[in-house]
Amino acid sequence: MSEPIVHHNAAVIRKRPEDRILTGFFFIITLVFAFACVYPFLLVMISSLTEEGTLVREGYKLWPQRWSLDAYKAALSGKAMPNAYAVTLFITFFGTFLCMLTTSLCSYAISGKMLKYRNFIAFLFYFTMLFSGGLVPHYILISRYLQLRNNIWVYILPVLVSPWNMFLLRNFFNTLPESFRESAQLDGASEIRILFRIVMPLSLPAMATISLFYALGFWNCWMESMLFIDGSEKYEHLYTLQYLIMRILRNIDSARLMANQTAIPVLIPPAQTIRFATAILTVGPIIFLYPFLQRYFVAGLKVGGVKG
Repeated sequence: MSEPIVHHNAAVIRKRPEDRILTGFFFIITLVFAFACVYPFLLVMISSLTEEGTLVREGYKLWPQRWSLDAYKAALSGKAMPNAYAVTLFITFFGTFLCMLTTSLCSYAISGKMLKYRNFIAFLFYFTMLFSGGLVPHYILISRYLQLRNNIWVYILPVLVSPWNMFLLRNFFNTLPESFRESAQLDGASEIRILFRIVMPLSLPAMATISLFYALGFWNCWMESMLFIDGSEKYEHLYTLQYLIMRILRNIDSARLMANQTAIPVLIPPAQTIRFATAILTVGPIIFLYPFLQRYFVAGLKVGGVKG
């Protein structure tokens, strides 16, 4: 009795020398590009930890002679910075959640062929992208009619739905097979259940991308503080991080100008290093949002990738 013949399907593939050279070349190029992206951020971080006089005399170095935390002490002195961080974190996370909720509801309503006057409603949203009333009507609407002046909700409620993000999400909803909705409707599922249990889980890449757009918008918010929050001490706890940092830098520039024009001695915080310190304080926390959303990008791309 002859032995059965075993066919080995997994063959060992050996790379040719030219393939190895090309792979190594691509690896080196990737390392150089990654270093070019990280180097400016590293230089800013080290400059923020450099003593002011050393930075002025020696310039920017990766290893300065004298280190100092004076820039961070000046930026974090008092309760203004922690309050601004709390306000910015609140409007970033809670505002992003509310914006994604309202944007998803609007996008789902005008997607497909369910809503009767969906094209007219979509045109009304689109019209606001082309024409606006301007700054003065916007200010009157929010301060006089909506009564949102000196209120933390002034950062969230006026921007609950972005027409651009809504159309992006609507177009992604339209790419989903209509059979998913029809099967769910035959099983007795309501529209809200279809949206939250079927459509939104299948739209994770679009949801994560638009969430990032909203989060960056809230994190960089500063104009609302300048327009709708009074400059008195009573409402300073409603300032956002970006606006507070802008005020700190303006006060430093004013102090330096006063010291140059008068002979009165003025205590001036480190002007150069505090700019780098505020940049690190502003950019640092939002960087951690990218790897957090990266999981949802990968998970969303895997949905529907396996048949069976």
